[in-house]
Amino acid sequence: MCGILGLVSKDPIDRGRAHAALDLIAHRGPDGDNSWHDSDANIWFGHRRLSIIDLSHAGDQPMHSADGRFVLIFNGEIYNYVELRNELIAAGVTFQSASDSEVIIEGYRAWGVGVLTKLNGMFALALYDRGQRMMLCARDRHAEKPFLYTMGDRFFAFGSEYKALLALPGVPHDHDELRVVTETCQPGSSADRQRQTVFTAIEQLLPGEAMVVNCATLERKTWRYFDIDLTRQRSFADPKDAMAEFRDLFVDSVRIRMRSDVEVGSCLSGGLDSSAIVGAVRHLLGPDAVYHTFTGRFPGTPADEWHFAEMVVNASGVVSHIVEPTVDRFIADLPSFMWHNELPVGSSSQFAQWCVFRLAKEHNVTVLLDGQGADELMGGYEQYFAFYIRSLKARGETARLARELPEIERRYPAAQMDRAMRMKSAVPQRLRHALAHMLNRGSDIRFGLKPGYSEAVSEHTARQDLGSGDPLRDALYEDSFERFLTTLLRYGDRNSMAHSREVRLPFCDHRLSEFVLSLPPELIMGNVQTKRPIREGLREFLPEAIATRWNKQGFRPPQDLWFTSPGFLELMQDTLTSSSFRQSEIWDQKWWLKVLDRIRAGDLGLGWNLWQPFIHEMWKQHFLKPATQGIEPKRLAA
Repeated sequence: MCGILGLVSKDPIDRGRAHAALDLIAHRGPDGDNSWHDSDANIWFGHRRLSIIDLSHAGDQPMHSADGRFVLIFNGEIYNYVELRNELIAAGVTFQSASDSEVIIEGYRAWGVGVLTKLNGMFALALYDRGQRMMLCARDRHAEKPFLYTMGDRFFAFGSEYKALLALPGVPHDHDELRVVTETCQPGSSADRQRQTVFTAIEQLLPGEAMVVNCATLERKTWRYFDIDLTRQRSFADPKDAMAEFRDLFVDSVRIRMRSDVEVGSCLSGGLDSSAIVGAVRHLLGPDAVYHTFTGRFPGTPADEWHFAEMVVNASGVVSHIVEPTVDRFIADLPSFMWHNELPVGSSSQFAQWCVFRLAKEHNVTVLLDGQGADELMGGYEQYFAFYIRSLKARGETARLARELPEIERRYPAAQMDRAMRMKSAVPQRLRHALAHMLNRGSDIRFGLKPGYSEAVSEHTARQDLGSGDPLRDALYEDSFERFLTTLLRYGDRNSMAHSREVRLPFCDHRLSEFVLSLPPELIMGNVQTKRPIREGLREFLPEAIATRWNKQGFRPPQDLWFTSPGFLELMQDTLTSSSFRQSEIWDQKWWLKVLDRIRAGDLGLGWNLWQPFIHEMWKQHFLKPATQGIEPKRLAA
């Protein structure tokens, strides 16, 4: 796990400026700081290393092939590198290291760009072929690791984080304010699902994409090397067979993600996903191996899930570590938190995640397994039942519908939009906006936008018809590879890397995605349950109370209660009355000051709405302004 930065230019490269930009992402790799420069070809690669596999200097990057032809910088892990290495050795390849990085180089020599389809892992990589003066760039299938790039008339540059690219000469700092606000109001709607990022000069590779750059002409070609055939559907005579196959794939996904030359632990929330991972780890390690878990707690509030996490701790015999993400801790960490996240975050749950990763660092556990990805792949939120019902109707499953629909409505009351919500959404936004301001009522975030922008920020981004004929499958695919998960993966990357931790996600194994998205809807959400493959296929790893826990609770602090803190209220007041916020072209200051008054009067639920303009302003103050002025993060954290 590392930080990468690269430059290809038609002019001589200022190596001092390039290395200063690399220093801005030093947190991603505190164990190594190396670069390579080809002055004849005007190419510079910089690498910050977090040592995970082969801790010797043989694993350092930029890594050169034995014959000097290939040069690689790579961020991530290749989990099946052992199998690929053995396959290459059998074909006569000799390795100089025990690293997964060298497997990429020799795999490319053997299989060309076809090596990408063989890699099971998370990665952002650039591999330069000195003989051809061509560079292969690629991003993993789920986009767990970032690959950002920018291009001018005479240069091409890429890197792991915005701040490094914005520090390079010739890279404009312009950004699309409306897109930032749209993403702030609706996380997952824009910032991570398109090639164009919110910064005008910076683009990104999308999930499962690769690019070849001609380093002489700077011409480039981009293609997608991975996708899932959504028309492919498997059938099983017995649902138990499907659950058994899912179980085997999942256990193997966990197994290969435990490969490491440093200590591996787990994030544990007490939810279904992280609990299943811890159970599978204990199954693989045996009863006596020491294994550490890290949990965020919110004692005395409805957000506290320790009761469930404790069940897993007791059942698995792990060593448990606990942190309490408080509002005072958030205020103290805010400048550094925003600097590292680089874009506004959807809620305080991202700060809770930040605290868990910092806790792991305090206990010297470098690698963490986490349950991210299961909700989007297997319908973990009750709102997915609306798509499940549509899928059953499309398949003519009338008997199943008649049997399950009453129980869905009882167990998951928010599964379908009720009549009042449908009526409200039918009222034109301009009219709703005017009435809210007239009556000083309402909680729609768009009421706090100035007229014109309120309509521009659509309440729901339209779903795509992906042609599978199955609305549930389309929704799960879209949310896993284009919408919500890609944003959550950005949060996880920035929060883990801020503390030099590596987070690995067993549910983001492409084999699991291909399998689940080939299942009929009843094997994903049938029998009135979210994430049926986990509840039934992984039952042996779960305490009964967790396997049959029907409510979904996100991992987030009691954010509404933070608004009872005098310090937090003062920070909100200062933010809303600042000259920057008052002069905003998009946010309506008067509306948000009234919202703050309503919160002070006891309407704490509005705190979730006020978070959006607040965190947007904090982003401008603690990331955008420093990044465009070249301020180093250590000055922010001081």
